[in-house]
Amino acid sequence: MSLNPSQSVYPVAGPAEEASECVLAIIVDNEPGALARVVGLFSARGYNIESLTVAETDVKRHRSRITIVTRGAQSTLEQIKLQLGRLIPVRRVVDVSAEEDALQRELALVKVVGEGDHRVEAMRMAEIFRARAVDITHSSFVFEVTGAREKVNAFIDLMRPLGLSDVARTGVLSIRRGIAKD
Repeated sequence: MSLNPSQSVYPVAGPAEEASECVLAIIVDNEPGALARVVGLFSARGYNIESLTVAETDVKRHRSRITIVTRGAQSTLEQIKLQLGRLIPVRRVVDVSAEEDALQRELALVKVVGEGDHRVEAMRMAEIFRARAVDITHSSFVFEVTGAREKVNAFIDLMRPLGLSDVARTGVLSIRRGIAKD
């Protein structure tokens, strides 16, 4: 006996379901293997992680915050959140992208190698983007730029023709504004 897709016991994304981005803040016990279990859930089910940051945020309670950016159909994203909530080291899962009062930022270090007019133009662009030169040599700059991903991407794109040679990014960080709701 076979089931047609409308009779499936598993959620099936319909053709009209568009992929959207989701930023998840996952509070976990800071213990060996916690990150591996969270990432393993994604890889075992074929979900992609576009950005991942993790650090201990509460030393007394030994808790870490993992921020993951992923993309998928709404039904898939709901499945991800439910499955994350069932993992042993996970204390809380917050869909930051669904919150109106959440801030999202990213940090990038951008190395630009160039001389003459390209150096002058790179400094001018850095000033416009409020990027800070953290290393300067006779032939290169390393800029630190912070902001929304779109701002960081725009800065990197403008540096390409000016001698962009290397980029290091933190991934997305997020936090709620105002008083905590939990």
